[in-house]
Amino acid sequence: MPLETLLAWIPPGSPDEALARQVDGERLPVHIAIIMDGNGRWAARRHLPRVEGHRAGIDSVRDTVETAARLGIGVLTLWAFSVDNWKRPRGEVNTLMRLLKRYLRLELGTLMTHNIRFRVIGRADELASDVQRELSAAEARTAGNTGMLFNIALNYGGRAEIIEAVRRAMAAGVTPESLDEQRFSEFLYTAGQPDPDLLIRTSGEMRLSNFLLWQIAYSEIWVTDTFWPDFRRRHLLEAILAFQKRDRRYGGIKAPAAVALGVK
Repeated sequence: MPLETLLAWIPPGSPDEALARQVDGERLPVHIAIIMDGNGRWAARRHLPRVEGHRAGIDSVRDTVETAARLGIGVLTLWAFSVDNWKRPRGEVNTLMRLLKRYLRLELGTLMTHNIRFRVIGRADELASDVQRELSAAEARTAGNTGMLFNIALNYGGRAEIIEAVRRAMAAGVTPESLDEQRFSEFLYTAGQPDPDLLIRTSGEMRLSNFLLWQIAYSEIWVTDTFWPDFRRRHLLEAILAFQKRDRRYGGIKAPAAVALGVK
């Protein structure tokens, strides 16, 4: 049914339709995480200010969120602002925050229409009060939705998350003897959510950049040279198709290989 919903939205006869028809609706990634990279380089190649790349990237967010929701993806996590992004020029940071507030105001109706639940992960309490209000309002308005969970990572860092999780565990009185991976995951920002099956990075960079370091231990990684402002539905479908062609072993090996190696 979700695939039919997506196909009804895609123009008939388009390349996107051909891609969508190849997707196996029974083998979709439950959780997709995306490192949205390349806004600055997209702008530089067009001799535009960096902030124009961020503005153009809003269309990519809109297209990706709606495509994922229509396809039936359970969780989508987009990395919008890292703990290191505060080092950027103040004007650029302020523009990013204004664009975030504008996106929430304009897209809240779309989130409601598609039954999408919005959530922030990261140190949101360190953001400006007006930004916090917009985020809280969007979370509250969509809290009753039961469709896709849309995480937006703001003021986020993977190492910072792990340190904060350790502190939360200690504050909860968890002892080293009782702490295991499952228990520890309950103190992460993504507590209660499945780990990402698929991690996408745009702009061709081959690094994790401190994103979801705990959660992506067994994620499949797909990198595209496409800059984020040019990322659209077809790229997401290409990533999903590549994911579905992979053999996920979680550290194990197939039976024939095991026999060849003498593993019992």
